[in-house]
Amino acid sequence: MQTTFIISWTILATIFFGAMTIIVSFLSKGGDKPHKVASMWAESILFISGIRVRVRGLSNISPDRSYIYMPNHQSYFDIPVLMAYLRVQFRWLAKVELFKIPIFGQAMQRAGYISIDRSNRKSAFKSLRQAAETIRNGVSVVIFPEGTRSRDGSISPFKKGGFIVAIDSEVPIVPVILHGTRSIMSRQRLTINPRDVEVEIRPPVETSEYTRKTKGDLLENIRQIICDRFTVDG
Repeated sequence: MQTTFIISWTILATIFFGAMTIIVSFLSKGGDKPHKVASMWAESILFISGIRVRVRGLSNISPDRSYIYMPNHQSYFDIPVLMAYLRVQFRWLAKVELFKIPIFGQAMQRAGYISIDRSNRKSAFKSLRQAAETIRNGVSVVIFPEGTRSRDGSISPFKKGGFIVAIDSEVPIVPVILHGTRSIMSRQRLTINPRDVEVEIRPPVETSEYTRKTKGDLLENIRQIICDRFTVDG
């Protein structure tokens, strides 16, 4: 019953706040205000779900600087947790398929989120170049380096695309470790079990000393930071 109620609320909240995001985007310049509306969507879902979030390490980042945030990916609830509690302006770097979801996808587009088309190699590299240019212009983004949710709760292999974007844009990467979201709702379960979670923000890693040829070293550096701090749960 609890899971049904939370899912029903999430659908209704997505329709309502998605429409609000689209409306606000026409009334304001840039994506800051639409992003704030999206944060309200996330906060409402966490409140209804009874999920409390603790944030550690906010002092590691400056609100006046652009970053590429790279969190581990354990659950559908990773997105509302980051939206509500990573209390800085940022945009999502997400696969193009998400932008095709009615209302939700339109809201993402109007909020300035960046789509990555992986349908073929040419489209993928074009998307990465556009993303790097956007970030260089002062926009922070969130990228799940695993690409999708973990199947077994461990940290999955990282994909290289986000690290190419980081190197091309010369923007620092901020490793973010999400603790406890898999216990709320894992990839294998449809039930929702509210519990407290933690967002751990690690110090930024500069990318200016890396090149595309050494992107593997950067990838392993970030992966090691996240793996060292993460404990499998659920």
